Amino acid sequence: MELTLNGLTVVAEPCDGQSLLELLRDDFGLRSPKDGCAPEGSCGACTVLVDGHAVVSCAQKATRVEGKSVVTQEGLDEESRRLWAESFVAAGASQCGFCSPGVVMKAEALLRKNAAPTRAEIAHALLGNLCRCTGYAKIVDAVERAAAARRGKRARAPSR
Repeated sequence: MELTLNGLTVVAEPCDGQSLLELLRDDFGLRSPKDGCAPEGSCGACTVLVDGHAVVSCAQKATRVEGKSVVTQEGLDEESRRLWAESFVAAGASQCGFCSPGVVMKAEALLRKNAAPTRAEIAHALLGNLCRCTGYAKIVDAVERAAAARRGKRARAPSR
């Protein structure tokens, strides 16, 4: 099957029943999508964008992305990756980091649809992403900072 992966057309031959997460990690060597609960799709650590929509890749059959565009954190442009990293550090949202790639991809999908989400909209968008370290307020701060920076605005001080 053919798909677009991080902007490049690739050919894959997924095994019978192989998940998108397995395809990305095992066949293409991409490490940002994490396996936190496969195949349940309940933690969000494996979130990627499929045709612009946030999808938990562990619960998605690889064959379902034939002809589609899949973007992992590795596929974000350098400026976006830098902005996300700086926003997470400035907000104190990076602790163990296991959930961060999935959170970033879910937040990326949100900001592509809504450049100025409220804190409540950010929190709602991230409901399916579990984090055991931060308590979520700092993650919401990080997304809010990234959104403000993309709009050319200064972010407010992080929550305490």
